[in-house]
Amino acid sequence: MKATRIATAIAAALGLAAGAAQAQISDNVVKIGVLTDMSGAYSDLAGPGAVAAVKMAVEDFKAKDKPAFAIEVVAADHQNKGDIASNKAREWFDRDKVDVITDMVTTSTALAAMKVAKDKNRIALISGAASTLITNENCNDVTVHWTYDTYALANGTAKAVVKQGGKTWFFLTADYAFGQSLEKDASAVVVANGGKVLGSVRHPFPGTDFSSYLLKAQASGAQVIGLANAGTDTTNSIKQAAEFGITPKQTLAGLLMFITDVHSLGLNATQGMYLTTGFYWDMNDQTRAWSRRFFDRQKKMPTMVQAGLYSAVMHYLEAVKATGTDDTQKVMAAMKKAKINDFFAKNGYIRDDGRMMHDMYLAQVKKPSESKYPWDYYWIRQTIPAEEAFQPLSQSRCPLVKK
Repeated sequence: MKATRIATAIAAALGLAAGAAQAQISDNVVKIGVLTDMSGAYSDLAGPGAVAAVKMAVEDFKAKDKPAFAIEVVAADHQNKGDIASNKAREWFDRDKVDVITDMVTTSTALAAMKVAKDKNRIALISGAASTLITNENCNDVTVHWTYDTYALANGTAKAVVKQGGKTWFFLTADYAFGQSLEKDASAVVVANGGKVLGSVRHPFPGTDFSSYLLKAQASGAQVIGLANAGTDTTNSIKQAAEFGITPKQTLAGLLMFITDVHSLGLNATQGMYLTTGFYWDMNDQTRAWSRRFFDRQKKMPTMVQAGLYSAVMHYLEAVKATGTDDTQKVMAAMKKAKINDFFAKNGYIRDDGRMMHDMYLAQVKKPSESKYPWDYYWIRQTIPAEEAFQPLSQSRCPLVKK
C-alpha cells in the first residue's frame, strides 16, 4: 500500500514537472512567420521556395524530434517595402503570437522588421537580405544574419575578377541600402587588390529599362561593369548589356547572382561568370539529397537563400526543444551556444554581432559543353573559410561587440 502511494506521488510529481516544462511553450505552439517577396523581383530566389524550405524544416524536425508542442507556419508578401514588412511583423507579434520571423529578402524590409522584433522581444532569422548594416550599426541581440552579406560577396567575386585582370570598374547599383552597401564593399576590395573604380550610376529598385545606365557604364571605358543589384534587376541588366553590344567587349560581374538567375538566362549568356554563394546543390551527397527533395516540390533547385532558411529554422527549433521554452533570450542563448552542422554549414556558429559564420564558395558558371545534366551549372573554384569570407569582428561597428 505504501509502495503504491509512493509510486502515485512520483507519477504526480513527474506529471507536474512535465506540465510545467510544456507550459513554457506559450500556448503550446511555436509559430514561424515567413516574410518574403512572393511576387516581385526577388520571388524566384526566395518567395514560394522560401516558404517551402521552412515547411520542410518543420516537417523534418517533427519527424526526427517528435516535439510535444505544435508548430505552425504563416507567410506574407512584404512587396519589398519596409513599411509593409514592419506592419506585418507587428501584427504577427501582437495579434497572431508569432515567435520568430524569417527570410526578409530585401535589406529595407529586414532592417524594418528586425527593429520590430527587438521592440517586441521576438527572434528574426534573416536569410535573403544582404547589407552588412544588419550586423553593424543596426545589429541587435534577437537577430541572426544567416546566409550571406555584401562583405562576403565582394570578398569573393570582386577579388577573383580583379585577380583575373579586371582592374578598372564601373558600378551599376540598385538605389537602396543593399545596392549601396554592395557597391561600397566591392569598391573597397577592388582598390585593395590594385584595381580602380572609375564611377557608378544608381538605378531605381526594381527596374526594367537599364539602357541609359548601361550606356554610361559603356562610356566609362571600364573593363568591368559591376552589377550591384540582384534578382530580375541583374538578369535584365545582363540581357540588355548583350542587346546593346556592351558584352563581351566589357565584362559583367554579377556581384549577387543566384542559380535561378543562371537558369533563367541560360549558360550561353552566363558562361565564365564568377559568383559567390553560400550553397550549391551539387556539392556533395548531403546537398544533393536535400535539394532533390526541394526540387520535387518546387520544380527548381534551391538558391542559397532557400537552403539557408531551412538551416536557420531547424537550428531555431532544436534550440526551442533543448531549452523547453520559446522564451526569446533563452532560445537565442542556446542558438549561440550550439554549433551548426547540417548540409548547409559545417562547424557554423553565431557571433555576438548576429553573424552566422560559415564557409562561402567562389563559383564559376560552366560552358554549355561542360554541363552534363539539368542544373549542372557551377564549378566550385574556391572554398572561402568563414573567417576570411566575413567581416572581422575587429572591424565591427555593432554596439554588442566588446573590443
